[in-house]
Amino acid sequence: MPLVSMRPVLEATVAHGYAQGAFNVNAVAQAEAVIAVHEMFRSPAILQGADLANAFMGGRTDFQNGTLEDKKRGAKNIADAVKRFAADSPIPVVLHLDHGKNFDSCVAAIEGGYTSVMIDGSSLPFEENVELTREVVKYAHARGVSVEGELGVLAGVEDHVFAATSTYTNPLSAVEFFRKTGVDALAISYGTMHGASKGKNVKLRREIPIAIKECMNHEGIFGVLVSHGSSTVPQYIVQEINALGGNIQNAYGISKEELKAAIPCGIGKINVDTDIRLAVTRNLRELFRDHPELKNDDRVGGIWTLLDEKREAFDPRAFLPPIMDTVMYGTGDDGTVALVTDAIRRGVQEAVGTLIVEFGSVGRAPLVEYVTLEEMAERYRKEG
Repeated sequence: MPLVSMRPVLEATVAHGYAQGAFNVNAVAQAEAVIAVHEMFRSPAILQGADLANAFMGGRTDFQNGTLEDKKRGAKNIADAVKRFAADSPIPVVLHLDHGKNFDSCVAAIEGGYTSVMIDGSSLPFEENVELTREVVKYAHARGVSVEGELGVLAGVEDHVFAATSTYTNPLSAVEFFRKTGVDALAISYGTMHGASKGKNVKLRREIPIAIKECMNHEGIFGVLVSHGSSTVPQYIVQEINALGGNIQNAYGISKEELKAAIPCGIGKINVDTDIRLAVTRNLRELFRDHPELKNDDRVGGIWTLLDEKREAFDPRAFLPPIMDTVMYGTGDDGTVALVTDAIRRGVQEAVGTLIVEFGSVGRAPLVEYVTLEEMAERYRKEG
């Protein structure tokens, strides 16, 4: 089916009391795998392309320096791939921009085919964050596209998002933010962290989402709370990477038990990126161990060179530049390249499938109301 806005998917989480995982992708093969594993579990799917993922998918291997034009190309490449795999899918599929840097980045994503965007104004003073988010909401909702904002600051590093320390979200400010901006969802700071080094035995401050949701329910405001920086960082995968020649140190995630306990407190969307990166990196190292002849292969040998040089890295974007056409368009996915993309798909499905089950979205696809973007735009117009 055509891609849908995130709003109906979020409404189902509220009505039926589960959380929807949202999974970052940086290659055509990853998008294919995320949709396939959600189909297997009959779950709705939210695929995320981060702002800098768009730059990478636009052909910018130094994606940290990606321009707006790079992001426009990449947004279209991601959207074209997701639309292709979703076209005959029986489940609702959302393509969501993760950590949109500014208004122009959100517009580029929407014009490229994204059906949901996040505008991250969390580093701004409250009123400036409100104004920026409201501007994005006005543009996006007129096109049936849902919007996520952020209030509070998560520590850690993810693409261009960096903060040394956390600032917890003030529940009263969160309610005011929803009221003033009209966002569909809000990422809050309640103890999670970006990146792979979240610290051991993290305890989430569940009283924060509880307080926000209580106030919102009292005032009749719709909105879903989002847990960013929520990768679980499976220790068995970290250990396997290191046994295969990697050097990943001090990598600890949020336990599945902590995340599951946050769901009845009001968390309806849980973002995961690092788990996928780790599983794919492990599979790539395993592939070259089991097929050493690939290290000298004309098409994929360069991937091994980068794996060997960058032992501390676990972001597949560090290793995949030798097959960028396959990453960006899915072309040339045959022969030895197909061995690589198969390893990527299996890693994605391992990481994502586990969390679909844990978050409770198995079998929920039929519960999501199918609403076209045009119909959603009309709903927003009437609500506004």
